[in-house]
Amino acid sequence: MRVISGIYKRRRFDVPNSFKARPTTDFAKENLFNVLSNNYFDFEDGVTALDLFAGTGSISIELVSRGCDKVISVEKDPQHLSFISQVMREVKTDKCFPVRADAFKFIEKCSEQFDFIFADPPYALKDLQSIPSHIFENGLLKENGLLVLEHGKDQNFEDDPHFIERRIYGSVNFSFFRATVPEAE
Repeated sequence: MRVISGIYKRRRFDVPNSFKARPTTDFAKENLFNVLSNNYFDFEDGVTALDLFAGTGSISIELVSRGCDKVISVEKDPQHLSFISQVMREVKTDKCFPVRADAFKFIEKCSEQFDFIFADPPYALKDLQSIPSHIFENGLLKENGLLVLEHGKDQNFEDDPHFIERRIYGSVNFSFFRATVPEAE
């Protein structure tokens, strides 16, 4: 796992072979963060983030590296959570808070709001299609906050009222959603 940019740029972390997680490819991650940085965020401007289904913590460490004020990494697998915690200790950051929890239960109980939420569930997750509605129903995004959902090619979210765009990088699909869709001028 490689950090693309920021203060930990080019740092590599060896993900154990026993992991079941499918990390976001470097190609997809680099393109996603280019889009985010150019069109949506200055991550050094007080951004708070939530990384759901954090897996290896690849997105979490990228967010911290780019200057996010606070990142909560939600992962239910204890080995994966331990790895995320180890990576954050290794870089000596106090900006990332790994939480062992089921993502859906976390969404229901969370009282915090975020500028940015990234969700990378298993592509075969049966409730994957409901993730955006759960996030919006529970008010997890700040006004004009952004949700990016990684998914396979078979899912389509274009009918969701919060959907704003879809980006495809190889086999990786990212659907973007806004908490408040800006009015057309």
